[in-house]
Amino acid sequence: MEEALGNHSVAIQHNKMETPKNTNGKLNALEIASSCLQQSNAECVQTEEVRDNVDTTAMERLDKGFMEYGCSHYWRRCRIRAQCCNEIFDCRHCHNEAKNNIDVERKLRHDLPRHEVQQVICSLCGTEQEVRQVCINCGVCMGKYFCETCKLYDDDTSKEQYHCNGCGICRIGGREKFFHCYTCGCCYSILLKNSHPCVEGAMHHDCPVCFEYLFESRNDVSVLPCGHTIHKNCLKEMQEHLQYACPLCSKSVCDMSKVWEMLDVEIAAIPMPESYNNKKVWILCNDCGVTSQVQFHVVAQKCLNCKSYNTRQTRGETSTASSFSR
Repeated sequence: MEEALGNHSVAIQHNKMETPKNTNGKLNALEIASSCLQQSNAECVQTEEVRDNVDTTAMERLDKGFMEYGCSHYWRRCRIRAQCCNEIFDCRHCHNEAKNNIDVERKLRHDLPRHEVQQVICSLCGTEQEVRQVCINCGVCMGKYFCETCKLYDDDTSKEQYHCNGCGICRIGGREKFFHCYTCGCCYSILLKNSHPCVEGAMHHDCPVCFEYLFESRNDVSVLPCGHTIHKNCLKEMQEHLQYACPLCSKSVCDMSKVWEMLDVEIAAIPMPESYNNKKVWILCNDCGVTSQVQFHVVAQKCLNCKSYNTRQTRGETSTASSFSR
């Protein structure tokens, strides 16, 4: 969940800004720009006190082009120059999509890390400059949300962006709705603060289905009951194909009690041939981890400890990888 995953990156809205005034007691455009720029990881907005003192022209200059420029990833009023290839792109994701795909010769493929962005180009006046929130030439605010650390600009603040110091990157969803788990190494919903199972570096690996790096993914990520993580859409696709076990540890990804009840009925309705009456096998339960010896059945083997059918046969005359594949 880069700039996703229910994270947060907070624009500093509640701290009042220093309001430099000129000799006439009003703010000019450059002073507004300077005041706005001083707000690290902040929205380019002023308090009511400031707005009362700012002339209309200066405010219009800051807001000019708002939500009119950008790409498929962000609404923003600047483009970036990629130092790695000295080309201009709307954002680093646009660069990565263009420079790291199967149409590019393998040895030339590369990504642009967020922290390596050094130069931006104002979309309104075309001035190239070092990373900053307000254009040094025309005075336009190039991104209502701006993070100097991540070099992130975005005019669409409805995402509730915030910078997480623990993650070291910006997230979306609102700081008050998320917390950073230092064991898992990522931001999770506040609802999981005292209930999620911690897995060391849970977010610092690829999605087990699509193999996209989860820590920087812009798509929603789900935390499974076992603590492993997976893209929300990938999990949904798994369930659509009747796969309900974690791809990493094979534990059930949801409450399967109703399915186990249905299997009880099915097994009762399918008696085994007499020659199998005394056949027993050893199984390992994927859900609780208990090993037990049970009566063999061609449909599935039930764990004696937790009553789950998510088991695998470990010893017996007939060897199978898993007794539950529905």
